[in-house]
Amino acid sequence: MVTPRRFDVFLVKLDPARGAEMQKTRPCVVVSPNESNTMLRTVVIAPLTSKPRSYPGRVGVMFQRQAGELATDQLRAVDKTRLIRKVGAIEAADQARISAALVEFFS
Repeated sequence: MVTPRRFDVFLVKLDPARGAEMQKTRPCVVVSPNESNTMLRTVVIAPLTSKPRSYPGRVGVMFQRQAGELATDQLRAVDKTRLIRKVGAIEAADQARISAALVEFFS
């Protein structure tokens, strides 16, 4: 079983989804701490979207030379079996902004 690290980007199968939850297979950023990612069978992810909406809690990021947003309002704990494959990692400059956005989101 793969051990993801914080700020890794994986293709994640989000279906089945309900209501306004993001669905289908999409890139997601692992936001749970590395210690949890090692010990648990689940990880906490935030989906990436390529359609900027400027909603509260969204963080603009660049991934694979494409602008998008990280949806902190769509955080989910998912079983590691939903992780299809690693497709990259978030750059250090964006990692700091994501961390700050998560702290603000939960304040």
